Amino acid sequence: MLAKNQFVTIKGTRDGLTLYLNDTCDVDRLLEELDHMLMSEHFDHEESLVTITVQLGKRYLHTGEREKLESIISKRSHFVIQSIESDVVLKEDAIRWKEESEIRTFSKTIRSGQVIDIVGDVLLIGDINPGGTLKATGNIFVLGHLRGTAHAGHTGDKNAVIMASYMNPMQLRIADFFSRSPDYESDGVYMEGAYVEDSGKIMIDRLHVVAKKRPDLSGFERSVLNG
Repeated sequence: MLAKNQFVTIKGTRDGLTLYLNDTCDVDRLLEELDHMLMSEHFDHEESLVTITVQLGKRYLHTGEREKLESIISKRSHFVIQSIESDVVLKEDAIRWKEESEIRTFSKTIRSGQVIDIVGDVLLIGDINPGGTLKATGNIFVLGHLRGTAHAGHTGDKNAVIMASYMNPMQLRIADFFSRSPDYESDGVYMEGAYVEDSGKIMIDRLHVVAKKRPDLSGFERSVLNG
């Protein structure tokens, strides 16, 4: 089914209805036309629940406009809004996404009692001493000795990884999962990484193995993993 008016196009799919709203006209005229279309006899006689996806194109709706759009759709009791999608990205969202996708590089030693908290991925050129902590919302790469605590994906990203030139940590954390250092004496291992496996355990393995486990890592990250 494909219903079209001057500013609104409604396309029926097996998943429900998609409303394509013109992004060049006045928003009040657009919402008025949408309200008129949804009041048509065809839509009023729908009995089963219908999911609605709204495509705004290159238009951003302010809070009041969005609420009016939702009200127009929701007053038809058989309509359920699944999503309202726009090609417009707000400046603050763009800045946040950029920060989260960037790799921040530091050259220092994180000493006992110090806690460094990073947004995005972090490449530390230096050591994490026992009692020191490095946290990141993304992946952690340590070109040095990891003897302290590293917490990757600390906002909940369980696909994050932790890499170190020398791995002998007091504790590893990825999202809400953690792994403590062994009770026995350990000399640590060189060029290894940690990831969360499907069972929910943090595993430590060679870098090329971790790269295969996380194929969605960026090109720079993969170059760090593969040497």
